[in-house]
Amino acid sequence: MKVAVVGATGMVGEVMLKVLAERKFPITELLLVASERSVGKTMEYHGKNYTIIGLETAVAAQPDLAIFSAGGDTSLAWAPKFAAVGTTVIDNSSAWRMHPDYKLIVPEINANQLSKTDKIIANPNCSTIQMVLVLAPLHQKYKMKRVVVSTYQSVSGTGVKAVEQMENETKGIVGEMAYHYPIHRNAIPHCDVFLENGYTKEEMKLANEPKKILGDDSFNITATAVRIPTAGGHSEAVNVSFENDFELAEVRRILSETEGIVVQDNTDTNTYPMPAYAHDKDEVFVGRIRRDESAANTLNLWIVADNLRKGAATNAVQIAEYLVAQKLV
Repeated sequence: MKVAVVGATGMVGEVMLKVLAERKFPITELLLVASERSVGKTMEYHGKNYTIIGLETAVAAQPDLAIFSAGGDTSLAWAPKFAAVGTTVIDNSSAWRMHPDYKLIVPEINANQLSKTDKIIANPNCSTIQMVLVLAPLHQKYKMKRVVVSTYQSVSGTGVKAVEQMENETKGIVGEMAYHYPIHRNAIPHCDVFLENGYTKEEMKLANEPKKILGDDSFNITATAVRIPTAGGHSEAVNVSFENDFELAEVRRILSETEGIVVQDNTDTNTYPMPAYAHDKDEVFVGRIRRDESAANTLNLWIVADNLRKGAATNAVQIAEYLVAQKLV
């Protein structure tokens, strides 16, 4: 399996390589691809040094698989070029997610939609992945009507400049700003850019992507996305109304039996999900499971995951693993 990692020098790219190594993905030839300013530099993978190459060189090499984490503009320009030479692209940007011709995949939910003809496959937004993994089995059982989600998102979701801003501010150092305001000791209700409707792109991703993943637009989602000063891990307060009533014990059982989910829900021992628990893990953690006493058939949940792993790199690698297992690449 000849594999190209596009955006290998970025924050998600580095985690991608770590996850590929941990999960022993079957690579016979690895191509590390980055922007022109990084071409010629070296990176280590599995104890071996690799020279970083450019996009044109990578396309010419005709890899079996290319995992993109280099931003939407790069994906829009280059994913079709890889696909044209027979490469299957798994793209971590927002470029193709809502395009009707391309599939949006969370492997535990809808990997069975994939076929050999899918040459560009979209990886969902990090906040979407952790939310939809929890909501999918509950929707199947109780039928969702409306979801209200408020996110508490790590600065790592913005990128290395945001992490550096937070670290500088914590140390009292004046440096480059990734945000309009300080993030240290602050919460910024502004993830991605604002749209004409007053929502941010991040909030609209949360509203739209779950419907495509679940293949169902019969429910509605509204979101408020907030950036908080944590280094890794996104958290979400989710309020979901169902058509059918539920028992909390059954909800906990369904979630605990769902692949990829860990239930942490014991208020007697102060056990609940936190970014500190989710760090460097591939599971999605859910807790604070309780009935909304102000509305019928309505549930409150607290969902946490490592946004660089299951929210990005791990989900992409799991898609790749499915493609290999089903002989689709």
